[in-house]
Amino acid sequence: QVQLVESGGGLVQPGGSLTLSCVASGRIQRIDAMAWYRQAPGKERDLVASMTTSGDIQYIDSVKGRFTISRDNALNTVTLQMNDLKPEDTAVYFCNAALLPIGGTWRAYWGQGTQVTVSS
Repeated sequence: QVQLVESGGGLVQPGGSLTLSCVASGRIQRIDAMAWYRQAPGKERDLVASMTTSGDIQYIDSVKGRFTISRDNALNTVTLQMNDLKPEDTAVYFCNAALLPIGGTWRAYWGQGTQVTVSS
């Protein structure tokens, strides 16, 4: 059994900061890329930032310079530091990992999501 569990969402004023964390646990053999997605009401789930095991990072244009993704490969965690938050960042944020479970096959795993609301 493999789980991804996010934490750190909440309500913040515009210009504020939040840190999202995600930990993968269970019978894990290897993890490749880890990423954060978000889904706003009535919209599709979109990639926000991703990071490979070797440290290659990608961001969507709208968060460049404001969000920072990092990970600890030894602890199977990925973090998203979000600064200068804007109302348009409001969404449910999901952790994602390309993961090989022990005795299984590679596939994508998802966390349950954490709500981020940016509002005054």
